[in-house]
Amino acid sequence: MGDLGQIFKAYDIRGVIPDTFDAGIARSIGAAFARTVGGEQIVIAHDMRPSSPELAEAFAEGVTTQGVNVVMAGLGSTDLLYFASGSLGIPGAMFTASHNPAQYNGIKMCRAGAAPISSDTGLDDIRRLAEQGVPAHDGPVGTVTERDMLADYAAHLRSLVDLSGIRPLKVVVDAGNGMGGYTVPAVLGDQILKALPLEILPLFFELDGTFPNHPANPMDAANIVDLQARVRESGADLGLAFDGDADRCFVVDERGEPVSPSAITALVAVQELAKDPGATIIHNLITSSAVAEVVREHGGVPVRTRVGHSFIKATMAETGAIFGGEHSAHYYFRDFWKADTGMLAAMHVLRVLGTDERALSQITAEYARYADSGEINSEVADQAERAAAVEAAYADRQDVASVDHLDGLTVTLSDGSWFNLRASNTEPLLRLNAEGPDHAAMARLRDEVLAIVRA
Repeated sequence: MGDLGQIFKAYDIRGVIPDTFDAGIARSIGAAFARTVGGEQIVIAHDMRPSSPELAEAFAEGVTTQGVNVVMAGLGSTDLLYFASGSLGIPGAMFTASHNPAQYNGIKMCRAGAAPISSDTGLDDIRRLAEQGVPAHDGPVGTVTERDMLADYAAHLRSLVDLSGIRPLKVVVDAGNGMGGYTVPAVLGDQILKALPLEILPLFFELDGTFPNHPANPMDAANIVDLQARVRESGADLGLAFDGDADRCFVVDERGEPVSPSAITALVAVQELAKDPGATIIHNLITSSAVAEVVREHGGVPVRTRVGHSFIKATMAETGAIFGGEHSAHYYFRDFWKADTGMLAAMHVLRVLGTDERALSQITAEYARYADSGEINSEVADQAERAAAVEAAYADRQDVASVDHLDGLTVTLSDGSWFNLRASNTEPLLRLNAEGPDHAAMARLRDEVLAIVRA
């Protein structure tokens, strides 16, 4: 099979079709996955990319050659695949390249119960086995059974957030031609919930893996301008934008202004703590300081983690946390097998807004307490050398309150301002996130650090 290092990433597989990833590779990875995770069955789902059905079918062939049966769930979002793995209690594989451009595809894999697989918990083993060639299975081949999981997925989500009794809401949803166009109608659509006073205004619900309208990456501000305009024009109460595989959800308020994922993390944390007082809430180290403050104010225990879903999920398992949030709009729920689902976070937002007469901008203002820089990338020749230069610059300053290395370098100042500087695992980049009590303090700190990084 040769070197697959180019497409195996820290948490998943991503490649360009057909240059670095094709059906033959998918078949080999399927056999290696089946051999590595064991068990009698594996569930497979795929997104709307043109290459996804063929890749999923080839992967299934690889699985069945190892005597393992396949449940083909067909079209689905990544969180639908997690639901399938969790509810059926079997490992799963999702064919998607999430928000990447059309020429990409990939695989997100999990063990039974939607437990994550990363490079240090099995992904490297799968790669090595696929490269070496998977030994032939001595026995009958597995079977393939088709099973539509959409209705069960929608019913499970609706059992977790009670939307009955909310006030009428007008909601613009931008699916970006991704899987939100498939899952949103099932979970929130008129045919399913006639009793709900939700008016859904759909944008780009047609499933099209060539992304004819805009890239399905709402984290880039350029990709939510259509949503913002539609919210303002229609007088909607809020807007929701899903990424390509619909596991992340971004929110804009009634003014069309983006609501930071940190504010959404705090808002959802309050809802979850009301159900389970005193519980633990996970947040990664570049979410706003407001998240930990809000959690403490509502009687919860905030726990800070490294960036990345495998760290969030592992820490949730260790602490028994009920919820976790990341700056990238990944939201994790104990009641969803500790997996991430943007849809469930969106439902919490709808419930909060629908049981409060205030506008969303007023509700979220109490959770958006500080000014942040967003993530700023700098290309550098030597990541470690530049990071060390930054740390040296703050080593003897009187206004430094703390320094830690949980994930890269985090420096906190006595006025509450902080920055985190992390090296990219895949590119020669340093990623900077900064926050301050106001925009001036944040900008001052941001510019100080960038000046050293880019010197």
